[in-house]
Amino acid sequence: MNRRTLFRLSVAGAGTAVFAGAAWDAALAASAQPGTSPYGPLGAADANGVALPSGFTSRIVARSGQAVSGTSYLWHGAPDGGACFPRDGGGWVYVSNSELPVIGGASALRFDANGTIVSAGSILSFSNANCAGGPTPWGTWLSCEEIWLGRVFETFPQGGTSAVSRPAMGRFKHEAAACDPVRQVVYLTEDETDGCFYRFRPTTWGDLSSGTLEVLTANTGATGPVGWARVPTPAGLLQATRNQVSAAAHFNGGEGCWYANDVCYFTTKGDNRVWAYNASAQSLSILYDAAQAGANPPLTGVDNITGSRAGDLFVAEDGGNMEINIITPDGIVAPLLRVDGHSGSEITGPAFTPAGDRLYFSSQRGTTNSSTAGITFEVTGPFRV
Repeated sequence: MNRRTLFRLSVAGAGTAVFAGAAWDAALAASAQPGTSPYGPLGAADANGVALPSGFTSRIVARSGQAVSGTSYLWHGAPDGGACFPRDGGGWVYVSNSELPVIGGASALRFDANGTIVSAGSILSFSNANCAGGPTPWGTWLSCEEIWLGRVFETFPQGGTSAVSRPAMGRFKHEAAACDPVRQVVYLTEDETDGCFYRFRPTTWGDLSSGTLEVLTANTGATGPVGWARVPTPAGLLQATRNQVSAAAHFNGGEGCWYANDVCYFTTKGDNRVWAYNASAQSLSILYDAAQAGANPPLTGVDNITGSRAGDLFVAEDGGNMEINIITPDGIVAPLLRVDGHSGSEITGPAFTPAGDRLYFSSQRGTTNSSTAGITFEVTGPFRV
């Protein structure tokens, strides 16, 4: 597959979450609130321990330390951030990070058009605590290290090409990344209690080897107009990227990050919020705040985030009720699924196939609260597309 074809398919397959026009205005007029899911209530947990709405089914596609079905590849421990990419012939690839220390890395599950796993393998080895990341429009996966002086690695889900470190994107406690093809920038979150929100401007779009790293700045308050300031030394060997710009805005535990239609959504676990950066207006709003969602908020421990072709957002919980919650364009928040018996774990890596009819995610530590007991799931059903 040539680069131009892959770019087109990746853009189409990444989903086009649409929070725009009247729906966007309504969603941001007040914080999203609990309501009835468009998929209906959750039923009893199935044989895999997954509670789903009527019409949905689950299967387990990989377990940490065990050979992936039909292959000899041992699935990695502590599965974390993930994404899907199209393959020739109508199949797809699901990539998943490993948050294990020192040996970290990322792996890929490759499916044919019928959903059968045809191969699995490593796409990044011996990095450190790879947490989240994000897909690029040209079909690569950005895998991010969540450590002091952490790096971003550009990896190749189709295989056959070695991963490359991208130090120009900063050395800090990286969490997630999201590409904005309109402004040709990559947004980046930082998992610190006073973390920052960054954007990387490549010198050439599609080549992340060089560019300018900037940090979001704000005059007053948590929302409203914002600006950007250049980070003087983003790639120092012993100097962290953070704290170089005194005017930088700070966020309590940056987590997942997702871009669609001029808006970059990102989550902060420390205060259970989902933020919306409107890149066109250069303004910041709070889309969801658990503190404003009633006595029993449906979504807590906000973490990884993804979007669907229908414009819905899906936010995974680190703790909470071990759910993935939907946030609809009209501001309804409700559970999509729950994993029972995994109370010591967290849900990670939610990602839709290019067709939008299957959702992948992992329970990072499974039922035994061990990084060697991770489980990766697939959910199939009548998703809105």
